[in-house]
Amino acid sequence: MKQMKPFAGKWRIVEMEVWDQDYVDMEVPGYILIGRRLGWNRAVSVRPGIRGYRWTGEPWGNTLRFDFSWSGQEEYDPVRGRGWAVIESGVLNGRIYLHLADDSALRAIKSK
Repeated sequence: MKQMKPFAGKWRIVEMEVWDQDYVDMEVPGYILIGRRLGWNRAVSVRPGIRGYRWTGEPWGNTLRFDFSWSGQEEYDPVRGRGWAVIESGVLNGRIYLHLADDSALRAIKSK
């Protein structure tokens, strides 16, 4: 999908509102992967995979918004949620929601 092209790729999570960077990078450097295979990895305790996504018609300034849902595990318990992201000045900004739990803003930069 043509609209997805700016979002496609691996994005290194450089900041989260709720979790400090040491926690984000506990097992591997935290990332979001957007493409044919979608996924994100915040830390060792939550390993979600993005299940579905869609483009919204909602305006977000002069940019597109990427909405997605995800599911995974946290310490062997199933977890799920949703999220959204926009690209502003080359930086991926968005929010991740854990169903019936925390939510956090995030910032990510595209990996080379």
